[in-house]
Amino acid sequence: MGSENVAFDTDTDHDAAVAVVGGGPAGCSAGIYTARAGLETVVFDRGPSSLRRCASLENYLGFPRAIDPETFLELAHDHAEIAGCRIEADLIESVTALERGGFRLEPQDGDPVTAGFVIAATKYDGSYLSGLDDEGAMFVTEEHDGETTRRFDRDYPDSDGRTPVDRLYVAGPLAGGGDQAIVAAGHGATVARTLLRKLREDEGYWGRFAGHYDWRRKAGNRREKWDDLERWIALFEDSAPDDRETETVRRLAERYAADRDTAYVDSETADRQAERGQRRLAAALDDDVLLEAVDDEAIRERAAELEGGNARSDADLIDD
Repeated sequence: MGSENVAFDTDTDHDAAVAVVGGGPAGCSAGIYTARAGLETVVFDRGPSSLRRCASLENYLGFPRAIDPETFLELAHDHAEIAGCRIEADLIESVTALERGGFRLEPQDGDPVTAGFVIAATKYDGSYLSGLDDEGAMFVTEEHDGETTRRFDRDYPDSDGRTPVDRLYVAGPLAGGGDQAIVAAGHGATVARTLLRKLREDEGYWGRFAGHYDWRRKAGNRREKWDDLERWIALFEDSAPDDRETETVRRLAERYAADRDTAYVDSETADRQAERGQRRLAAALDDDVLLEAVDDEAIRERAAELEGGNARSDADLIDD
């Protein structure tokens, strides 16, 4: 999980803290951030996908000779699930606001789901959001070739995905963030971090301390001076808004320092995580292509290890 867990106080009747509608680059990216922050997240993924109609994805950073859309989406969904998301292969037909706060989502096939927050991350259709706000504000009418169409207004959310509807966020192309996969993924992460910042502000954090950072740091790069809890407390007390009580400031400082502590990992842990990541990627590749890329001597050595029973299975190493 991530380096900081967000304390989310929501009605216990909610099925999830966050519901993401759309399982493309924007939706999966947003879900990864909220799930790693400790928020129960469900991602709904069924509907038209422009990415699946592409011949190949050639401009996504990290795939220098392109990647086919199906493999890319397989990896994206795998990543989301490892982060803690629950992926539902269902189409959301409507979202309504609950009187107690949050939303009720009506899938086409499954049972209704309630969530504290909704991130709309579909590309083509936002009609399932009808009724959440003034129709004249959320949707625009266009005429083309004598036909009148109604679509979600991409200017309705701000650049960080916030909308006038409390707890409703919009990510990716539906928010005007661009159709390129890498841009959509980046915007999905931005929207999720905006949501997480709001939660941290509700907890009492302010300024830079309210920002959500999800990263791992090498233990060897840690500065000794930041091991001192009193230093963090003093930093918080010096910058705290006037309306924060001393006890609250100290509590937030202690938690912030503890969160940073868990973000540091030793070299052995970092190496193990890197190996697991490489094995996940290898598992998504075609066996023949993978074997062609591996040195013959390495293959013979690996075969000898397996015959001798000295190696753990790839599945064990991947799922560790």
